[in-house]
Order: sequence, then C-alpha cells, then structure tokens
Amino acid sequence: MVRWAEKGELAGLAAVERAADGLFEQLGIVFPPGTTMIEEADDPGLVLVEGTPPAGFALIGWVDGNLHLEQLAVHPRSMRQGIGGRLVAAVIDHARAAGAPAVTLTTFRDVPWNAPWYARHGFSVLPEQEWGPQLRALVAHERDLGIEVAPRVVMHR
Repeated sequence: MVRWAEKGELAGLAAVERAADGLFEQLGIVFPPGTTMIEEADDPGLVLVEGTPPAGFALIGWVDGNLHLEQLAVHPRSMRQGIGGRLVAAVIDHARAAGAPAVTLTTFRDVPWNAPWYARHGFSVLPEQEWGPQLRALVAHERDLGIEVAPRVVMHR
C-alpha cells in the first residue's frame, strides 16, 4: 500500500536507494560519490513509500509548475512485484489532485528499467525546446554532479 513517509523512515530509505543504484553497475554506470537524493530530503510530505519498512519510495518536488519525480527507487529484493508501478501511479494521482499540468522526470534513455519502463507507464520524451527554466537548471545541475554518465532524457506525462 502506497502512503506518505513518516519522518523517522527517511534515513532508512537511503539503503533502498543505494541498493537500487547498485543495479546500474551491471551496465557500467557508476554514480559519483556523495549523498543519495533521499539523504538530502527532509520533508516526508514529499516522499511516497510502499511497505513497512518501506521497500520502495518516490521522492517528488515541483519544477516549472509541474510535479517532478526526483527519484524512484525499489530495493532489488522487492523488484518485479509492482511496487514501482504503484508508486508512479500514486505520484500521478497526487499531481492530478494538486492541479499539476504534468509530471516530469529525468532518467537514463537506454536503461530498460528507466526510460523504456516510464514509456510503458505513459511518459514520453519532452523535447529540450519545451523545457522551462527550472528544468534546464536541474538538468545542468545533474550534469555538474556527474550524473550524466550515460545518455539521459527528460520525460513527462
């Protein structure tokens, strides 16, 4: 069941994110050292989780007036059980309820559980000429952090 995170759960979500990020190493994608995205979050009102303790989470924010999916992570031992799909559906539902015109995200273009997976959930690539100023800044920030280690795309729904 997807629900909003509790403040005390945020610290434990870093292990979920690190475990999920470890899957990218099989493809030669190694993230730069530093904190995980969830470790930088301090508002449980921006984090949807599933499970107790949580097996996955969706970290959201606002970019150019759209709800932005900052991070989606499911622990590898809990993958292929529909958790990611339920979390994305909850993000979309929340965006609708909040009056957001769209949900945006950045992701790896060629990783099967990234852009192709989001496409199956109704997302499409957002052409660069349609990016707003905050989205442009976010993509530039990801590049500065070294996250652009494989081709990435911006998607929206």
